[in-house]
Amino acid sequence: MKLSTRSRYGVRLMLALGTGEKPGPTLLKDVARREQISEKYLSQIIIHLKAKGLVHASRGAHGGYELARPAAEITLREIVEPLEGDLCLVDCILRPASCTRSATCATRDVWGAMNTMILDYLDTITLEDLVRKHRGKLGDAGIDFAI
Repeated sequence: MKLSTRSRYGVRLMLALGTGEKPGPTLLKDVARREQISEKYLSQIIIHLKAKGLVHASRGAHGGYELARPAAEITLREIVEPLEGDLCLVDCILRPASCTRSATCATRDVWGAMNTMILDYLDTITLEDLVRKHRGKLGDAGIDFAI
């Protein structure tokens, strides 16, 4: 299983919104510049996140995007799933009829267990966990001493 850039960038976008470097909505162009991701690509990603109720937009001079819920209530799975689609390793796990061997296949059980572990793990990580990890990795490098 390999995550697409859409998922990786979507998580980075949500992390940028979750860190709340300034109070209020964040402009997509600011996230794009800071994360070195195309603003056009982020505008495609944000559509899916907004549709799932993870972010909301506000218009106007002080508009932009904000998290729709606290970061502690948003899981990594909620971010990745709408961007990747089915997070399923093999088709037969969700659709047993797609393979004539589903009922007797020993490897299907392995893929199913592995799939469950991945989904369960993504459910245990919140955006707040990532925000804390991000701030911890920045350490003093994240402090701006400019006057």
